[in-house]
Amino acid sequence: MQKGCPFGTHRVIEPEGVLPQAAEKIDNNMDIYDNEILVSVETLNIDSASFTQIQEQAKGSEKEIEKIMLDLVQKRGKHHNPVTGSGGMFIGSIEKIGSALGDSELKPGDRIASLVSLSLTPLRIDKIKEIRKATDQVDIEGKAILFASGIYARLPEDIPQNLALAVLDVAGAPAQTAKLVRPGDRVLIIGAGGKSGLLCLHEAKKRAGISGKVIALDYTSESMDRIEEAGLADAAIRADARNALEVREKVLEVNDGQPVDLTINCVNINGTEMGSILPTRQGGTIYFFSMATSFTRAALGAEGVGLDVNMIIGNGYTRDHAVIALHTLRENPKLKEMFTRIFA
Repeated sequence: MQKGCPFGTHRVIEPEGVLPQAAEKIDNNMDIYDNEILVSVETLNIDSASFTQIQEQAKGSEKEIEKIMLDLVQKRGKHHNPVTGSGGMFIGSIEKIGSALGDSELKPGDRIASLVSLSLTPLRIDKIKEIRKATDQVDIEGKAILFASGIYARLPEDIPQNLALAVLDVAGAPAQTAKLVRPGDRVLIIGAGGKSGLLCLHEAKKRAGISGKVIALDYTSESMDRIEEAGLADAAIRADARNALEVREKVLEVNDGQPVDLTINCVNINGTEMGSILPTRQGGTIYFFSMATSFTRAALGAEGVGLDVNMIIGNGYTRDHAVIALHTLRENPKLKEMFTRIFA
């Protein structure tokens, strides 16, 4: 076997000198290098912002969604949406392990979920079997490669695989929330009725405690129903997060006229940066988990309204994020039942 770079640069075709995520095209030949893992892929969980954009481009047609995905992977060697810049993740079974990874804890046949983005993962799709638009999941026949630096999680036995995939896809959000929220914090979660938002609600409520306050914001009636069913918010607001003044006004109404200490943005649409910044206090923190976030709009927008806030890019990885995300379901039976109904 040929020797490979632990970060996968040996797979980059163009441009030279960049890492696989930033590459326009990577090599998706499935003959593995000595430090790679070959996986037989069963299901892709497409990043929510990416799948929303693909559905809009396809005008909802499953045939067009399939065509866009196949063309994308054929052109780039990975599922890396050029519009949103995001990918997703996969579940599958280990097929082959490179010779340099002989001490790996994995063995052929083990079932795993990737915890690195499809935007950097060599992927080959042989057939698209089913598209589940409601959950952003696509069943395929295909193969993928994990680099030596790639992280993964074994699929748990007590949680259905499609449910585990859905949760692990956004594992960074509840785990980062667990790190950021302090007792007594006033927390606003934008996009609280979605997959990542509901998990963040649980962690925020748990960490803020009885002296804190958790405010949930979303736009659709379906999302508001899920927030109410979860029962984790001290206040729920229906508003368009793209309307920053409306968001600020409604947050102040339910928070004794005060801005919040921490805002967590979990939406999958563009233009919500100021809706996250305006309701946050001076010196507060904003965690942009959304892959639809524009750094330019956020940075210049905060400057333009004179707010000194700490803005955190939504790194999908933090230590033990998979463990924390799955534990959230085990810890909250009501949330687990809801997620099972939707995703499993």
